[in-house]
Amino acid sequence: MKFLLLLFSVYSVCSVVEAAPKTKAPLPKPQTTADLAESIAPSLVKITQMGREGADGIGSGFIVSADGLIATNLHVIGEARRLQVEMHDGKTHAVTSIHATDAHRDLALLKIDAKNLKPLPLGDSQKVRQGESVVAMGAPEGLAFSIVQGVLSATREIDGNDMLQIAIPIEKGNSGGPLLDMRGKVLGILTLKHIKTDNLGFAMPVNALKDLIEKPNPVPMSRWLTIGVLNPKLWKLHLGSQWTQHAGVIRADLPGDGFGGRALCLSTQKVPEETFELAATVNLDDESGAAGLAFCSDGGDRHYGFYPSGGKLRLTRFDGPDVYSWTILADVPSEAYKAGEWNTLRVRVEPEKITCFVNGKKVIETEDTGLRGGKAGLCKFRTTVADFRGFRIGADLTEKPLDEQLASTFRSEIESNLAEASTRDQTLDKLLEDPAAARRVISEQRKKLEEEAAKLRELERELHRRAMTKEILAELEKPEPEINLLRSTLLLSRYDNPEIDVASYLNVFKAMIADLKNDPEILNGTIPAVKRLNRYLFEENGFHGSRGDYESRSNSYMNEVLDDREGLPITLSILYVELAAKLGIQGVFGVPLPGKFMVGYRDGPEGELQLVDVFERGKELTVEQAALELAKRDRLLEADTLEPANKRQQFNYLVQQLCENEMNTQKTITAESRKMIENHLELLEVLPIK
Repeated sequence: MKFLLLLFSVYSVCSVVEAAPKTKAPLPKPQTTADLAESIAPSLVKITQMGREGADGIGSGFIVSADGLIATNLHVIGEARRLQVEMHDGKTHAVTSIHATDAHRDLALLKIDAKNLKPLPLGDSQKVRQGESVVAMGAPEGLAFSIVQGVLSATREIDGNDMLQIAIPIEKGNSGGPLLDMRGKVLGILTLKHIKTDNLGFAMPVNALKDLIEKPNPVPMSRWLTIGVLNPKLWKLHLGSQWTQHAGVIRADLPGDGFGGRALCLSTQKVPEETFELAATVNLDDESGAAGLAFCSDGGDRHYGFYPSGGKLRLTRFDGPDVYSWTILADVPSEAYKAGEWNTLRVRVEPEKITCFVNGKKVIETEDTGLRGGKAGLCKFRTTVADFRGFRIGADLTEKPLDEQLASTFRSEIESNLAEASTRDQTLDKLLEDPAAARRVISEQRKKLEEEAAKLRELERELHRRAMTKEILAELEKPEPEINLLRSTLLLSRYDNPEIDVASYLNVFKAMIADLKNDPEILNGTIPAVKRLNRYLFEENGFHGSRGDYESRSNSYMNEVLDDREGLPITLSILYVELAAKLGIQGVFGVPLPGKFMVGYRDGPEGELQLVDVFERGKELTVEQAALELAKRDRLLEADTLEPANKRQQFNYLVQQLCENEMNTQKTITAESRKMIENHLELLEVLPIK
């Protein structure tokens, strides 16, 4: 407990500054904008996301090595998309691998199969001066290899990153292009446009790119194309669009190939015969589009669709590929539908009728029997980006009513004596006798209700935290071999974020197991299995230690580690050890070295201990090498720190790291961050660490 109190109250920052030689190379002479445009053009590239019908997105980039490394923004390349790089001379190259990514800084390095390219020299973004003349180059609106001159306005912190603010108009397609000084050196990578003015943009300092070049996390293109893609064993796609999945949320963000941009994503789950229900929660970025539930589908152009469209709820029977074979059965407004928010759609299909609900309210009922049987899933139309979560099929998905006595108790706490709609005019007539006094009474009542609502929100949050604590403890109190440590870490993520879908991430982990379970090297003993696991995680899938944002909460949350493939020594170690255990690899365990958690393994009970530094992409070390590295940081390698950490100890270490990082990142402790730290410390106190 003393450790926890000390952790909560003490903050320390250590810095080491190494002396650098003072010799100065002569600076190249400044150039005119025209000269820069001519000399730099061979180093610029246009990057295109390739879809079924050609280009789906365009951005910029620039060459950073003669053997084919291209720098750009992570958002330029997206996920699970084929990429094409166009050089200044019109030649195109397919991207062979995503050489490195940094989600926090929105940076990416691409690799193409090319030699003898002309890289741009990288400057030092720590030495930039306010008011310095700069030029930006890119492909605004797809117009490749354009140039514009401006001024470096300032360095500002945005979302935890120091960004270069520039007085230059940044347009769509400029992202990923270089920001250069007048000597032709790269100072930054163009990243985003200011939301309030067209003549202001921002660039990520080039020194962040240097970190990425120094510590890559390469992912072959064949593997990159699978990131976020729906499991084909669970979903079958029809009529195109791009369907991806993260954190249990399915997203469709491109028009489908069908008429009106129609696209289907059908579940392989068996639909109950005769009477059944299906439901999902959906959010549209554009209410003029449409997206919702598809059912009674033949796997092709025939199906029903229930979805919001233009702010109304619509039920349509699709009997063919075009509008002439579609029948709109109902198109109705509903106060229950909340535009721009998450809305839960539910459909009940019976032999003689179909009933549709939104947020628990019945909105449509029809006796249409044109289609029955078939598959069920999701549908999307037009250009809207649609997010879906909580899709399910069952015989009865109706939300079961609460115990009436319990419900009555809670209602008495939250109901107020507000006027019914039918008596509102009468109430207003009375209030008009003294409007000032009436407004004062209403204001006082409103404030009271807002205070009660705030208390209820906090009660709801506390109930959730205690429920998660109970679940975590139930998992960790099992016998050691039965503890699902990965699930425990996902419950920790959900402890802080109730929206986390634990089951979806467990399915991601199961897919990783499926990738390797029959691999010959995995089945051939500890040493070949460890070598294969290292290649799979760090070379094929790009898992790596966090470079510039070590203390971010994201690195402590296993769901975000799985999404971004970036984490802390402890989170990456837990993933590694749990994967090894599920694959039956013997002798692999977590090792709590001072200041850095690692993975250890022995080839048999008497085998020599070897270490894997998961933070450094699976770098293998002997105990002696690890001791030397620790000595460089004035730390001693004690014998007890080489003992395997059990699952409870690993989880405890993770929560401690989360607390410590949370404190170190808070320049000023806010009420919210203080509460979060207190919650984590309370969780630590009840954890079993035997």
